[in-house]
Amino acid sequence: MTIKVGDKIPSVTLMKMGPDGPQAISSDDIFAGKKVAFFGVPGAFTPTCSAKHVPGFVANADALKSKGVDSIVCTSVNDVFVMGAWAKDQNAGDAVQMVADGDAAFTKAAGLELDLTGKGLGLRNERFSMIVEDGVVKSLNIDPAGAFEKTSAEELLKQL
Repeated sequence: MTIKVGDKIPSVTLMKMGPDGPQAISSDDIFAGKKVAFFGVPGAFTPTCSAKHVPGFVANADALKSKGVDSIVCTSVNDVFVMGAWAKDQNAGDAVQMVADGDAAFTKAAGLELDLTGKGLGLRNERFSMIVEDGVVKSLNIDPAGAFEKTSAEELLKQL
């Protein structure tokens, strides 16, 4: 079943690139006591994700934070090394934290799977965005496969 507004974010372990290499980070640590703009993309370095989705959150980071967002977090079913390289490529800096869901633990627990096996991409997560307050989903947007309409930073700003 797909996660919905009012649900608690699943407690899973994700990975982020730290100064000394890969570091485990729990979803509990990401969301506890914070208002988080959380978004997921089908794949790092893919056209829409790299040209529109992540750049929109980087460009709107200050606007989101002015509306009370404590952090902006992006996830994808990619390994931590890919997410670290993509963060550099996208100039995410301190604006957007990139976390890897390499085992699809969050994706499966949240019911946000997108099976792109026939396209050579395997299991991914759907394109989504949400506002999470203290671990609880307050707003949720999911785009159908291949679309980028409801999950942008600009749309999330309208919901704050």
